[in-house]
Parts: sequence; structure tokens; C-alpha cells
Amino acid sequence: MLALSPAKDAKDVAPGEPVSVTVKDGKVGEVKLTGADGKVVGGTARADGSGWDSAEPLGYHKIYTLTASATGADGKPVTAESTFTTVKPARQLDVSVNLVDGDTVGVGMPLIFTFAGNVADKAAAEKALKVTAEPATEGAFRWSGDKQVTWRPKEYWKSGTKIKVDAAVYGKPLGNGSYGREDKRAGVTVGDKLVAVADGGTHQMTVSINDKEVKTMPTSMGKPGHNTPAGTYTVMSEHTGYTMNSATYGVPEDAPGGYSTFVQYAVRLSYSGIFFHSAPWSVRQQGRSNVSHGCLNLSTENAKWLMDTAKKGDVVTVQNSGGPKLEPTDGWSVWQLSWDEWRTGGN
Repeated sequence: MLALSPAKDAKDVAPGEPVSVTVKDGKVGEVKLTGADGKVVGGTARADGSGWDSAEPLGYHKIYTLTASATGADGKPVTAESTFTTVKPARQLDVSVNLVDGDTVGVGMPLIFTFAGNVADKAAAEKALKVTAEPATEGAFRWSGDKQVTWRPKEYWKSGTKIKVDAAVYGKPLGNGSYGREDKRAGVTVGDKLVAVADGGTHQMTVSINDKEVKTMPTSMGKPGHNTPAGTYTVMSEHTGYTMNSATYGVPEDAPGGYSTFVQYAVRLSYSGIFFHSAPWSVRQQGRSNVSHGCLNLSTENAKWLMDTAKKGDVVTVQNSGGPKLEPTDGWSVWQLSWDEWRTGGN
């Protein structure tokens, strides 16, 4: 009638899993969970008297003793004890999240979890990564390699949604002897829906906020041979005072076709070096022709306005650029994939 978990003499217990006492046909009494150093681990009795659950994680490679008492339905007292040992991990993996607690983000914001090493048990990792949203939002994970997994909603987030991420990986087995090192948490709010569409045929960028067009501005994108990849990008980061360097895509700045150019305002859209940025040197071509090395050139005034207005997670679509299809792994370009592709792909 009194069951303890972990059981007596259990070895290699995962310290992130709960310790519990369960009573059948009775009511739980005093419960104590103590480390070998005498430190008591906190816990809470269940309101209905059916048991007790630990409320703190355990340490790695430690010995604990769990003692519990209960009173049976017949009024008789019962006691039980379990001494067990937690696991000594072969390695501990950190995890980072691409959110800053308290931020306001765009409707296209993906939730990206990056581990410090390979994750062998991906299902266990996904179970430990908790995403909650108010209002509730349908979404799914997709892996890119063995270290990074991204959660995105089926459709763009609704403005005003409160998102909470709890990467509760500490003490959780991640496969091949690896365990999580530390939990990470963050909460953000989804702001106004900002979508910018840049058209390589008209050389214009149209910005909509909450589905209403608010500004159209001339742009110049990648010239022949440097055509901007076409597709849907997501704003990754913003920079005031930034040096654009051709070395980011493999061309040394002192090589033919290389460059190193300082710009006042720059917003990253991809890992491969696609930005929208201020380009006062191409104002005459903006709205008329494509002359950049792949980025979206804007006047200084327009670039400042768009950077001031935009935020991480906003959506920028490039069309009619003559460029290749944007790779969904290049930056936060999760919206390149349909919902079915998102759920069935990955590795």
C-alpha cells in the first residue's frame, strides 16, 4: 500500500526525474528525502493524501534516502525506506534558447534550442523542452542535425500571444550517457504583425503592419551573379554601425569582387549574410535596378525607419529576384516550409 520511487537500492537514477511516494488504500504521513550530506530535499504532499512528490531536483552522483509513513484505511501505520544513487553522467550538455526574457517578438518567431553537443535521444529532449502559449497555439519540433531543434507554430503567431519556454533539461537523460546541465527559461510577447515584401521586378519593398500597408520604399537587391535568394526570411538581429564583408560568403575582401563596407543600419536576415541595410551609395539605383551583392539596399532614412519599426521574428519575403530558392536552414527561415514539410522532415 506504500510504494516508493525510486525503489530501494536503485542505481543511475536521473536526478531530474521526480521522487515520489504513492499510497493505496490509505493516507500519506511524514515523508523525508535526505542527501548523504544531511540536506533535506523539499517536497509536497498531495492534497488528497494519496502520496508525496519531490519539488527540487537532485544532484548528480549522490546518495539519497527516502523515508515515508502512511496510515492505512484500517488505521494501521506503515513505514517504508529507500536508499538510491543518482547517475554520474558521461557528459553534461548545455542548451541555449534564441529568446531574451521580456522581449517583444514578431509573428514569425521560431523557438530555437541549441545543445552544446550531439543529442542521441531526440524524443527525450523534446519531452524536456516545454513550450506554452496563451492563447494555445499548435506547433511542432523539427531537428536540424543532432544539436539543434526548432519549434514553430503551424501558422504565424497571433499578435498579443504570450509565449513561455522552459528548457527543463537538468538531470534528464539525452542518450549515450549525456544529461542536461542546466534549465533555461524565457517568456516573450508577440507584437504587431509586420510583414515586408521586397520585389526584384518592381524594385520596391512594401511594409504591412497588422495586414495594412503602411510604407512602400525603393530597394535594390542582388545583381546578376549575386541574385538574392527568393523566399521568406525572418528578422534575426539588428545592428547600428556594421561592416559588411564579402568574407562572410567566402570571398576575401582584397580578392576580385571582394569588399568591406561600413553601414549605419543593418538587419540580419540569414546566416549567409543577407541583410537589409542602409546603402546611400546605391540610392540612384534603388527603385530602378538590382546592383547589390545580395542584400536589400535601402536609403539611410528608409533603413533606419524599418529597423526602428521591425523586431526579431518579423517576416521579410523576397520575390522575383531571379535568385535560387532560400534554404530553410539559412537563418530562421522556417516559413520556407509548408506545415506538412515541417512536421515530416528533419533528422
